[in-house]
Amino acid sequence: MDGYLSWDDNTITDFSEANVSAMYERGFVFTRLGKGQMTQTRSVRVDLSKFELNSENRRILRKVDNIELNIETLPHPNYDWRIHKLGFDFYTAKFGPKTFSANKIKELLTSNESNYNKLFVYQFNNAPVGYCICFENNNWLHYGYPFYDLNSKIDNLGIGMMTKAIAWAKENSKKYVCLGSAQNPSAVYKLQFAGVEWFDGQTWRSDAEELKKILLTGSPLARG
Repeated sequence: MDGYLSWDDNTITDFSEANVSAMYERGFVFTRLGKGQMTQTRSVRVDLSKFELNSENRRILRKVDNIELNIETLPHPNYDWRIHKLGFDFYTAKFGPKTFSANKIKELLTSNESNYNKLFVYQFNNAPVGYCICFENNNWLHYGYPFYDLNSKIDNLGIGMMTKAIAWAKENSKKYVCLGSAQNPSAVYKLQFAGVEWFDGQTWRSDAEELKKILLTGSPLARG
């Protein structure tokens, strides 16, 4: 996680819903580094009490209307090596070698030591085309590590997967969806949802244009 914006790190041993939700409220997110390890970062979340589909969200959902979302509880009950192969190929192509190893993806999905407890499975014609490794409790959905078939002919598959997950969380009475962090200009796409907020190191802010400016201009990463 070299170069990852982190204001604080914490390894929790209390995995109660109240404590984990409180950590996410403080801008911490679960990491893939080890059981209980969380980092406080410029977290991005959607306040679902303020979320409604806008015209762009609806346009995206129409593109993925034939994609079915299924959810597996982790550790995965019937793991298939093709899952980590797809993830490894995706992260290597998008972000370079050694970004996310096949072994680490398999570990997150099959180990009791993983911080993540759900795998969102996106299927077209009964065949998986994408996945997202997630954490879920009654209040939060952390849409953690998405990956999908880069050779798919489905338009807007990546953002379509995210939009489907947010809509699912709203329908299932979650309070927030965590979309990970905003580190650089590539994160601007996370700001297109009604109810989006971002953690500045001290508090949550709702001015998406302010964050967009920070990301696009490389403004100082000051806390508060």
